[in-house]
Amino acid sequence: MARAFLSSGDLIADRRASYADMLFESGDHVAAADLMRQALDIVPAWTAGLYRLGEMEEAAGDEDAAAETWRRLLELDPDDRFGATLKLAASGYAVVPDNPPTAYVETLFDAYAPTFEAALLEKLHYRVPELLAKAIKAAAPGRHYQSMLDIGCGTGLMGDYFRADVNHMAGMDLSEAMLQKAEEKHVYDRLFKGDVNELHYPAGSADLIIAADVFVYVGDLDRAFARLVEVLGPDGLFAFSVETHAEDGELILQSSLRYTHSEEYVRRLLAEHGLAPVTIGREAIRFDRGEPLQGLITVARRA
Repeated sequence: MARAFLSSGDLIADRRASYADMLFESGDHVAAADLMRQALDIVPAWTAGLYRLGEMEEAAGDEDAAAETWRRLLELDPDDRFGATLKLAASGYAVVPDNPPTAYVETLFDAYAPTFEAALLEKLHYRVPELLAKAIKAAAPGRHYQSMLDIGCGTGLMGDYFRADVNHMAGMDLSEAMLQKAEEKHVYDRLFKGDVNELHYPAGSADLIIAADVFVYVGDLDRAFARLVEVLGPDGLFAFSVETHAEDGELILQSSLRYTHSEEYVRRLLAEHGLAPVTIGREAIRFDRGEPLQGLITVARRA
């Protein structure tokens, strides 16, 4: 979650929280957590403050205190806009959920929308749109598409790669703020808000479906694949990326609160949903904390 400062509504609490943030950034995590608790003594039901306190306690090494803070946050915010469920699971205090809270993903990307492209392209060297476009064009050289559906379109980074090759281009995203950014580009014929697990779209209507860097915020992909295969037309292509891992296990929730998927998991799910892989390539998709992050770039079609 972006560390956007959300006011508590109390000037003194806000001031203490601001000082706590300064201490945190300087590396004094214990003092930061102590000062943040003082702010929350003034405004105990401040959900954004509780989220920040949990981060500070976690960084200070007090994982039990952080877990208790996440639990308090969940009581006050059962929709879980801050991802406390994921924090508890990633810390080993709860079972890893199959899917993240929808409100968390929506809130996360609403907050990221203003700086999303600059952060990804300029700082993290994000390559997924470029890699997916290259893989799709290699899988079907010169192909023209009647209808493309861009799942989790975000600010519309995929759109420019295919505008000349598609008659009708639709983009869907969970974040209204992201869709507004995509609208500004005037690339898509239709943009709409939706959840891939609850997708309602005409059956067999898309001959190209793309999901770029979406499934890290979906988790278990079985339900999403079922919805997308229903939308995919005959001889349609389904192209997507996932972050991947070298550890045992098909699906892992990382400390980043993103899910990674193994190649074995991807291949199994494709087979179960009647899809045949055209290509599955392992690539460095962006940087994370200065290190290249590995992902799978996949293009599949109906078996």
